Amino acid sequence: MTSTVGLMIKTSQLTRHFTVKKKTVEAVSGLDLEVRPGELVAFLGPNGAGKSTTLRMLTTLLTPTSGTAEVAGFDVGRNPREVRERIGYIGQGNGAGHSQRGRDELISQGRAYGLDRAAARRRADELVESLGLAPVADRIVSSLSGGQRRRLDIAMGLIHTPPLLFLDEPSTGLDPQNRVNLQEHIQRLHDEHGTTMVLTTHYLDEADQLAERIVVIDHGKLIADDSPARLKSEHVGDRIVLTFSSAADATRAANRALVLDGRIDVAGPTVTIAVPEGTQLVPKLLRSLEEAGIAVAAVEVTRPTLDDVFLVLTGRSLREGAAA
Repeated sequence: MTSTVGLMIKTSQLTRHFTVKKKTVEAVSGLDLEVRPGELVAFLGPNGAGKSTTLRMLTTLLTPTSGTAEVAGFDVGRNPREVRERIGYIGQGNGAGHSQRGRDELISQGRAYGLDRAAARRRADELVESLGLAPVADRIVSSLSGGQRRRLDIAMGLIHTPPLLFLDEPSTGLDPQNRVNLQEHIQRLHDEHGTTMVLTTHYLDEADQLAERIVVIDHGKLIADDSPARLKSEHVGDRIVLTFSSAADATRAANRALVLDGRIDVAGPTVTIAVPEGTQLVPKLLRSLEEAGIAVAAVEVTRPTLDDVFLVLTGRSLREGAAA
């Protein structure tokens, strides 16, 4: 049995097919991915894009149709037990038994991973405290709120102190306040313990706030992989909207703005410029227009979103795809 080092996840041409009504559906197609220790990576894409299927292959719950994947140094096909010992997985459903007490479920999970009873109890107590579950840990799981159950799920995934944690749509079904609370807990766990985290989500704000890297998946294919800031800068840029008193002034202003490395559109008295780092360029642009005697009636700068990135890459809105 061999173990690879240096990467927490490495896939090569990872592919998964399903047969639906005698037709082959390619859920994941030729995925090449590397994740380094300590990274927090978000898979972003609409429902049906292949995010959850990818996670299920990486966690040994689904067998790849073709290609390879190594997780925590072990091949998911040849060494599934070794992979499972080294990962935590929080699926979309609640993992704890609804008729059990939260703390008891944590201890049982620890025992299942080979901890003795005293060690399992100590670890359960640590997680109960760090995830803010102390007031409710000894209650029946079915009596907990949605946010409390999700935090209990995370505790169950962390009971054996895995170096790698997978979270599949961790915030789905939570109200906005519980979503924010859960995101804060995830961020703190990552920052304080250096746990490598991979999560799937269709919440744009969640991916933008939490992830150091965004992996955009559409129709089973990886179409972008970078930091949120670089994705937005490279594919969209800031949008500068300048309004003038006349269409003639707008045309003159657009000609002055040609020195900028961006897309320029003129519509009547309005000029729209899409350019990286637009907020930093606005003062220089306004000075240039003033020197040319072109008066600006109004200026607005809009920062791009990850949905803008998806729209540029695919021609459609990720929000619409997620809702569908």
